[in-house]
Amino acid sequence: MTVMAGLATLAGSIGLYPLFEEHGWFAAGLGAVLAVAAGGLLARRLRLPAAFNALFGLLALLAYLNLTYVADAAWLGFIPSPESINRLASLNEAGWQAANRYAAPVPLLPGISLMAAAGIGLVAVLVDLLAVRLRRTAPAGLPLLAMYSVPAAVREDGVSWLAFGVGALGFLGLLMADAREQVGGWGRTVTTHRRQRDVPLAGAEPRPEEAAASLDAGALAASGRRIAAAAVAVAVLVPAAVPGLQPRGMFDLGGGSGDGTQTVTTPDPLVSLKRELTRLDDSAVLTYRTDDRQAPDYLRLYALDRFDGDRWTYSPLQSSSRDRLTGGELPPPPGLTVASSRKVTTRVEVRPEVKNMTFLPVPYAPSKVSIKGDWRVHGPSLMVYSLRDSAGGRSYTVESRRAEPTTAQLAGAGNYPAEVVAHYTAVPRNIPRQVRDLAQNVTAGSATALAQAVKLQRWFNQSGGFSYDLSAPAPQQGSDLVDFLLHSKRGYCEQFAASMALLARIIGIPSRVAMGYTPGSEVRPGQWVVRSRDAHAWPELYFQGTGWVRFEPTPAGAAGQGTADAPSYSLPQITGGGGPESRSEPAPEASAPAEDDSAEPSAAARNRSDTGPEGEAAAQEGEEDGFSAVPWLAGGLLVLLLMAVPMALRVLARRRRWAALTAPRGPEDGPRPGHPSQRPPGAAYGGRPRTPDPADAAHAAWREMRADALDHGLEWRSSDSPRATARRLGELLELDPEGAGALGRIARAEELARYSLSRSPEPPERLRADVRTVREAFAASVGRRARLRARLLPPSTMEQTRETLRSATDRVLELGTRVNELPSRLRRR
Repeated sequence: MTVMAGLATLAGSIGLYPLFEEHGWFAAGLGAVLAVAAGGLLARRLRLPAAFNALFGLLALLAYLNLTYVADAAWLGFIPSPESINRLASLNEAGWQAANRYAAPVPLLPGISLMAAAGIGLVAVLVDLLAVRLRRTAPAGLPLLAMYSVPAAVREDGVSWLAFGVGALGFLGLLMADAREQVGGWGRTVTTHRRQRDVPLAGAEPRPEEAAASLDAGALAASGRRIAAAAVAVAVLVPAAVPGLQPRGMFDLGGGSGDGTQTVTTPDPLVSLKRELTRLDDSAVLTYRTDDRQAPDYLRLYALDRFDGDRWTYSPLQSSSRDRLTGGELPPPPGLTVASSRKVTTRVEVRPEVKNMTFLPVPYAPSKVSIKGDWRVHGPSLMVYSLRDSAGGRSYTVESRRAEPTTAQLAGAGNYPAEVVAHYTAVPRNIPRQVRDLAQNVTAGSATALAQAVKLQRWFNQSGGFSYDLSAPAPQQGSDLVDFLLHSKRGYCEQFAASMALLARIIGIPSRVAMGYTPGSEVRPGQWVVRSRDAHAWPELYFQGTGWVRFEPTPAGAAGQGTADAPSYSLPQITGGGGPESRSEPAPEASAPAEDDSAEPSAAARNRSDTGPEGEAAAQEGEEDGFSAVPWLAGGLLVLLLMAVPMALRVLARRRRWAALTAPRGPEDGPRPGHPSQRPPGAAYGGRPRTPDPADAAHAAWREMRADALDHGLEWRSSDSPRATARRLGELLELDPEGAGALGRIARAEELARYSLSRSPEPPERLRADVRTVREAFAASVGRRARLRARLLPPSTMEQTRETLRSATDRVLELGTRVNELPSRLRRR
């Protein structure tokens, strides 16, 4: 068992492999397991109590850590000294800081190796104590399972099926070794026969009956092994086969943590956009604080750079360890060489309810991102993503460069680089001629790319007759965009952004579609909340000297995307030649036709003064950041309900005990004398209600008094007769005459019902009153704490629960035995 306990611990520790870059942690854990096994074995050889088993294991583990990590400071190289203990503590603190600084897999620094060895060693101490010393092998699986919970909590892809299978086999081996030793402790199997019940002598030839019994035992053992193997196979293979439960693939042990290149694969980014926009609860996605003096910019998740004729998506990302965020500066934003920019710092907190957000929402263009975990950046697009982590429940800080181009800089942008033109102006050849002609007609008369972009934006959100409609289906094919542009003209942000980006490419402006969130609503100065309905898609157009520039073709305000905002550089008045007519007086913001006669307020003012459901939701979100008594009240109510469960069960058991006396019965209404095991009290045979049987009432009163005695902490001896029990309780409690009389009547009724064929002389109503009297006497004879325990946590209820669980366990084991015997029965038939 000592050997198997150590092997099971080592097998379970294999599940820690995703946490480390190197394999030296396993050797450190192996030494810790061997040291603990030696300490536990020594304690058992000396026949010391169980507590010393754990103590010797801990001392052996400490000696091993001194020998391995601080031998120069320990006495004789392994005996702990004050200096060695201090150095171990310092090394552990350094390992803890390194673990919090690095993302898994972490480098195997000395402090991290110490933490791994100590953790595996502590698990070995618990497994050795439970499985070997206390012979409680099944609970020993809990500390083994705890080792699997660490990588599951740190890395969302969890542990591979192979590592789980090795750990499961180790635990099954420990269970088999324990079962073998327990069975072997009874000695050799003794076989009895119906005619001759002698024990075969040593060395005698086995009889045919013995051979058959041996074959049956072998068949049962084989069945048990097959069932265990099938259970492990199902537990390993099913999660690996079900989509979503094993995102890294069945045979991926390393998880791509090395220097190799991986292709980043995620679901279509636009698939969930409609679902987010139409969620009824409009739940909060994230909150953030910003030092931006103006209205914050959009939070971008994806940059979709490829239109394949059906949908916008992004080109496959090739990721390697070189792309990891290391706390330094990110690559510079493409094309931002002339326009001025300012630094903006944003602190984002994503709600824990958000799932599978593997791309970070950040203001463009991020220059530095501080977040824990394995997060990476795609240089050309500056998308921040992770191969294994999710943003849900995380907080991070983003430093970004917000470009502030003037209309003159955008209008005078130079020629595009050849690689930008080749990649971001490509459109499929099957684009209909009507769409190509539409792009030319809308932008006719514009001499610059800025003038063309502004005309496209104004055509979509003001003069083109489009309306914002969330009920419109998401575009699935190019013909859907054609229908949106030429016929229906009804859609939401996805159609508007995809259509403007496509038309921009047709006329030669490099473009892409961005997806993320609008700034949301300001709930207090500098603090904003972003909700599900703030999910958004918008086009980004490229201008040399400024880089990627956001435009907003989707209608804003109440008739469109509520928190959308067109940037100021997209609003100048355009002359026929395409030059700006006035740079100091921007045109009114594009709005729905019904709002053309009123100026649109600024984004910050609009978000602060929202009314209706969205404004109320923002106000509620602001209150959530302060103290709220609702969670505390709900938690307190839940605790009270849980505390009331044992008390309610006790009251229910008391009522059922007395109600069983009047249960319906058939025509055979007469009492049936004898022991209660021969006549179940209150048995229902289906018929008319019956009068209470005095013998049944006596048994019910006696069981109720026993439960009350146990609840009040009084000793109850099952071997005593009713008369002896009444005498002992009377002397112990010093009852008054009324209580003594009630106790005596209950004992005499139980004695007559148990040992005599005559009926009890006491009517049920009298016995029930006597039980209440005795209960009050019990309560008066004990302290306040015992009375509270009898009322709130009655031990009799706990005992009844344990008996119920034990009975259910016995039935399950009996069913399992029958299942194991089924193959041998079928063979005999």
